[in-house]
Amino acid sequence: MEPFTTLTATAAPLLRDDIDTDAIIPSREMRSPSGQGLAEGLFAGWRYKAIGSRDPNPDFVLNQPVYAGARILLTGANVGCGSSREHAVWALAQYGIRAVIAPSFNPIFRGNCIANGVVPVSLPMETVSTLASALEAAGQPELTVDLEQQLVVLPDGQQWSFDIEPEVREALMLGLDPIDLTLRYRSRIQDFRATDHDARPWIYFRNAPSA
Repeated sequence: MEPFTTLTATAAPLLRDDIDTDAIIPSREMRSPSGQGLAEGLFAGWRYKAIGSRDPNPDFVLNQPVYAGARILLTGANVGCGSSREHAVWALAQYGIRAVIAPSFNPIFRGNCIANGVVPVSLPMETVSTLASALEAAGQPELTVDLEQQLVVLPDGQQWSFDIEPEVREALMLGLDPIDLTLRYRSRIQDFRATDHDARPWIYFRNAPSA
């Protein structure tokens, strides 16, 4: 996945609590077993005027010209609740969203964000509201998410720090998914397998491929 260090981009405020995964990507929009082509179905129930339609709802934030091409999303509490479908994060990533700023995240959704290169930034609701108000007042609603310094910065220089686990920060900055992270320890895994094979040869299939 694409590494993330610092991103300055348009940020769209969608300040609703409990945005569930079916709102992010309705099940009717998950038509491909490969998970491709999900960007068009992102927020389909809100983004379009009717089910099955592709006629944009002009009131929805991502359809407003000032927020065109948004890569950062501000939301309310408990974002990503509901089903555990990873398609929700795939849809966000395919649309171009690289960071979601919210007071809280559903744990499974947050894990899916991390595994797919979308940075989950946790900030208090008061701060998220302040950011949203600043975006709405600005001619160019841009934010900077600096993962290296763990900061969210407005164009006028106002900034807020956020916490993120060191191992999560490292994985996102290096662009490593869980498999990539595991393979960093390939030599240690191979050493363990060799030692364990000598100690317990009966649990290994004959001629089994090495790690």
